Amino acid sequence: MAIPETLPGPAPAERMSRVKESPSSRVADRVRDFQAAGRKVLPLTIGEPDFDTPDHVKEAAVAAIRAGETKYTSANGTPALRRAVTARLLRKTGQSYGHDEICVGGGAKQLIFLAFMATLDEGDEVVVPAPYWVSYPDMVTVNGGRPVIIGTTAAEGYKITPERLRAAITDRTKWVVLNTPNNPTGAVYSEAELRGLTDVVRAHPHVSILCDEIYDEINYGAQPVPSAVTVAPDLRERVFLVNGVSKAYAMTGWRIGYGAGARWLCGAIGTLQSQSSSCPSSVSQAAAVAALDGGREFIDRTVGVYTARRDLLVSGLAAIDGLRPTTPEGGFYVWVDASALLGSVTPSGKEVTSDADLAEHFLDTSGVVVITGDSYGCPGHFRASFALSSETIREAVAGLARAVESLRR
Repeated sequence: MAIPETLPGPAPAERMSRVKESPSSRVADRVRDFQAAGRKVLPLTIGEPDFDTPDHVKEAAVAAIRAGETKYTSANGTPALRRAVTARLLRKTGQSYGHDEICVGGGAKQLIFLAFMATLDEGDEVVVPAPYWVSYPDMVTVNGGRPVIIGTTAAEGYKITPERLRAAITDRTKWVVLNTPNNPTGAVYSEAELRGLTDVVRAHPHVSILCDEIYDEINYGAQPVPSAVTVAPDLRERVFLVNGVSKAYAMTGWRIGYGAGARWLCGAIGTLQSQSSSCPSSVSQAAAVAALDGGREFIDRTVGVYTARRDLLVSGLAAIDGLRPTTPEGGFYVWVDASALLGSVTPSGKEVTSDADLAEHFLDTSGVVVITGDSYGCPGHFRASFALSSETIREAVAGLARAVESLRR
């Protein structure tokens, strides 16, 4: 963020010059401002499910409140939630994690931040494939590290290859970030692809893998989303798995994430929590237990709805000349190549020189809001969410078609 030379109160720390507001949060605030002003907008920016939290989860939270489960918990979570997490990880990965190899925090986002805080010294490097979730680089930077951004291409499925990873690793590399399914592209790493990447990491003992799997239950493939520890169990101590209940169970506001990894790392994260947020919400943890132990009916039903919405949005965008959408394998976003529209001219005579210009044109002409590709390290693209009703998706696609048609190329 930009720091004014003079401010009332205490002077800001230098580290604040290294971090900016999350683009996703900034756009969400802008949408709320427009709506509060009475302006109709079609936000293809939504980063959370539009479904309500399952009833049995809400009932578990109410029961916890009535039972007096409203006190502090262990910094790393209640025994009940850690048991539920270990059971879920055993089902997914085949790995049996111990109680002290699990940590629970205020969302997956907090755990990623704390993992970097616990491990990065000044100048340590973190390999981040692009397109990337908007927060990774700033999380690394504010904790003293240096993000090493490695571009990927549509031809590669927007996934880092072993060759690119090998070339990016140096003596200062501490982490490689793998987000599968990926936000924003929806790319899912196969077992073979993960095996190739873990082979590279195995040859560099000072490098660990941070696996962000928050979207793994929103999966459109026939097989479950594979995990790095499944294909390389010998690297378990060097893989930090991060997940949570936000996306799969429509619980973004409950703020519960969980991680699994080396005992010392989970302990360090607990120490940092004990000196900052103290512990995750006791009531939210009770709700998370009900979510993880409650079967797959909610997930299977919502993924069916997402599948229909995904196909609706992809087909609609593909029919617009100049837009090239990628069909996601997981998550609820479509990644769109709009580079063919750069250099075009709006009806007012303004040249579209960036994806930011294009996003402004979409908003001005049709009320459609998207998040620009430069936020994800990949200019000339944008992310469109389908965590919206089919009616809203159709209306947004029609608006984008009008906006693109109005450009002079």
